[in-house]
Amino acid sequence: MAAAVAQGEAIGPLVGAIDQGTSSTRFLVFNANTAELLSHHQVEIQQKFPKEGWVEQDPKEILQSVYECVERTCEKLNQLNIDISNIKAVGVSNQRETTVVWNKETGEPLYNAIVWLDLRTQSTVERLLKRIPGKNKSFFKSRTGLPLSTYFSAVKLRWLLDNVKEIRQAVLEGRALFGTVDSWLIWCLTGGKNGGIHCTDVTNASRTMLFNIHSLEWDDELCNFFEIPMEMLPKVRSSSEIYGLLKISPILSSGALTGVPISGCLGDQSAALVGQMCFKDGQAKNTYGTGCFLLCNTGQKPALSEHGLLTTVAYKLGRDKAVCYALEGSVAIAGAVVRWLRDNLGIAKSSEEVEKLAAEVGTSYGCYFVPAFSGLYAPYWEPSARGIICGLTQFTNKNHIAFAALEAVCFQTREILDAMNKDCGIPLSQLQVDGGMTNNKILMQLQADILCIPVVKPSMPETTALGAAMAAGAAEGVGVWSLHPDDFTAVTCERFEPQINPEESEYRYTRWKKAVKKSMGWEMSEPQGNSETSIFCSLPLGFFIMSSLLILIGAKYISGKFK
Repeated sequence: MAAAVAQGEAIGPLVGAIDQGTSSTRFLVFNANTAELLSHHQVEIQQKFPKEGWVEQDPKEILQSVYECVERTCEKLNQLNIDISNIKAVGVSNQRETTVVWNKETGEPLYNAIVWLDLRTQSTVERLLKRIPGKNKSFFKSRTGLPLSTYFSAVKLRWLLDNVKEIRQAVLEGRALFGTVDSWLIWCLTGGKNGGIHCTDVTNASRTMLFNIHSLEWDDELCNFFEIPMEMLPKVRSSSEIYGLLKISPILSSGALTGVPISGCLGDQSAALVGQMCFKDGQAKNTYGTGCFLLCNTGQKPALSEHGLLTTVAYKLGRDKAVCYALEGSVAIAGAVVRWLRDNLGIAKSSEEVEKLAAEVGTSYGCYFVPAFSGLYAPYWEPSARGIICGLTQFTNKNHIAFAALEAVCFQTREILDAMNKDCGIPLSQLQVDGGMTNNKILMQLQADILCIPVVKPSMPETTALGAAMAAGAAEGVGVWSLHPDDFTAVTCERFEPQINPEESEYRYTRWKKAVKKSMGWEMSEPQGNSETSIFCSLPLGFFIMSSLLILIGAKYISGKFK
């Protein structure tokens, strides 16, 4: 690219994309004429685990990472002799469901962001279920497309209101604002406490459990059920329109991109669906990031799943454009299992090393890994599940565990694809894939083998960011990006064909399902009361009977000996 620019080749209008994920933040800049990625920068985000099952992030660190990525990317563009004044718009894609509450007068977060896969709200879910006829988790599904689960923002916000005094006080005084990460970033980047725009888009709103996916509005009855004041909710906008202009930040020393419109906003999985150009009914994509998310475009009518999938808003690319819906299968742990092998077990120093370890053996040797660290999402929605590794022998080594971890990602995708095929009635003939994990060729081949259909990977895996850029560039008032597939000349694809027979695939999949059953029922909700009582109540009755007998026998022995 640098050589082409040095020769004086014209670079057309550019569009930037903030891709704020669970594990990292990226800022990427694309050529709007070709969809070619010109430059980017990435910063890893720290995840905090203050208690078992709790996952938090610092909203200020997330914001700082955005500033750093923008600054570094602009420096790289300058080094390539690319004029950053050609950046005409910026889009935002974000980790969904992650919940932030902040003070609109000071701009300060009132608590850490509660990340989407956090499990602390299971007791909140069970308390809310008692208020629903028949304790039916799907009671609101016809209105929201979602089951009542720890996954979604409303339950996290309810927990914050119940447990954080500063937030309750700020709500009473009218100072608290709620948002998912997109809302937090757009508010900060458009001025923050000095006139920042408090908004979200329909795709992110549809993941809160407070949003009616038919009327495309916040739902009074849902807000009343969760006891959440509507005044703290962001205004819901389409996925492609000008929300506001980037303001000067003291953190951005260069003043880069000041005055550029933020004109695209999509939850990360919807952004990937757009980036993969899945604009027709029945087109589907699977994104491999921290989690794994398979979305199938169902057109302008929401389709309710009978096999454990979610109904979600896919996109609404303009204020006057029709809304499109999708069926979604969500897996909590995909790339996170590789990070766990690296950070928790020290099996490898990088994701590339995990791929190398797996390649050296080419089999799990009967070892199966169910990474249910945050329970099981689709199609089970089973919060009691926990991660297990089974089928171990003395021959099993770290290579086999690495292979089993990659295979687990593929098996989870197979479970979702099976459910989607049942709901849609027409099995997919191939699977379009994207996300950071698709750089792992072992994983992609395994996926084709386990699905028994081809896996198609674009040459540029950052389709999440591409989708956000497309929405921003196509917005009314910007208009530098056509969404016609012929415009994407820079994007080519690589195909992975199945290389094992279906019988072997089915045998391995059946054993995986057996392992999944064993992972369930490990944990209940967080016990109430003090820790001593909780420990006492969690141990088997037989233990206490035996302990009591031993204490009595010991007391008799001691009294007899020292009488």
